[in-house]
Amino acid sequence: MLVLAILGSFISPGMVLAQEQPVALDISARERLFHQLALDAEEFDKRNVLKRVVRLAKPSVVHLTAQKNIDDLTNRKVEEAGSGVLLEVNDTIYVLTNRHVIHPCKLDDIKIQLDNGRRVTAKSVLSDPATDLAVIEIEQADDLVAARTGDSTNLEIGDFVVAIGSPFGLSHSVTYGIISAKGRRDLKLGKQGVVIQNFIQTDAAINPGNSGGPLLSLRGEVVGINTAIASNSGGNEGIGFTIPINMAIVTAKKLVGGDGIERAYLGVRMDHNFVDTTALKLGLSHARGVRVTGIVANSPADKSHLQVNDVILAFNGEAIENDDHLSSMVGLTEVDSVIELLLIRKRKPLTVKVTLKHREDFEKGS
Repeated sequence: MLVLAILGSFISPGMVLAQEQPVALDISARERLFHQLALDAEEFDKRNVLKRVVRLAKPSVVHLTAQKNIDDLTNRKVEEAGSGVLLEVNDTIYVLTNRHVIHPCKLDDIKIQLDNGRRVTAKSVLSDPATDLAVIEIEQADDLVAARTGDSTNLEIGDFVVAIGSPFGLSHSVTYGIISAKGRRDLKLGKQGVVIQNFIQTDAAINPGNSGGPLLSLRGEVVGINTAIASNSGGNEGIGFTIPINMAIVTAKKLVGGDGIERAYLGVRMDHNFVDTTALKLGLSHARGVRVTGIVANSPADKSHLQVNDVILAFNGEAIENDDHLSSMVGLTEVDSVIELLLIRKRKPLTVKVTLKHREDFEKGS
């Protein structure tokens, strides 16, 4: 039930108010108002940051269509629309998008259209299922405009942002909103899932077809790649999820480098059921962070002398919520990086530096 409350003076029963009649404007008065409104609008337009953001960013946004084979027996296909952003990596411009936008899809079935209407050819595709990111190599041309990227770690809840993409196939549509939350994890996304999660949440309108398109700051810089929505209807309900651009750039550089995606490795076994009663025994008021239950021999954790019952509270200054959070943080960090862990050991805080190594070296048992 919708309840409307009218605020004003109290009117006692029986009181009758004369109805106020609107005063008609003569032609000259209307012209004066139109003139004043034009001046006000001109001043407003000078301060309209959104228009400048869109003007700068739209040439870097591409419209993607992918013909996906949904039946191998009949070779029946369905066309899906998505978005992407032109990004420069190692002095070459690529299209950065979500893997699910163009997978599974043959190279010839991917169509890329620039903001000016020109189509460019996809030459190869590199993708990473763990992050749901893909890099498309394209033919180079003078009219390609690479986006400027920002630092997604500097985003704060409440910051205004702009999304550009192809919702429901309507290319280069623009919406805006704010950053609603950061560090969203444990989302159930797609059939294969997204293993490495650290999503930004936004209420900027994001719909099917926005996937792979950029989320922009008011500085015109890409701060995220729009990926998913939470919805009961299949459309926008004000809860969209975006991959932070810092994470996307790290993945894109690894893909373009040609050596494959290398995941960093710490080498701790974790308590997946860390509860308050255990935390109290270790000197914490409640369960937070990650309790170490084992150390892999010769791993980075072993060489930095981590111990069973250490509780990892922070990773490079970022508070760790749980075991999934720690796994994501390690997976997003460059191999051979020296990171700093804040621990609780025997009821006392302790800072330890660890050099992360290649996960593959330990998974293969070498």
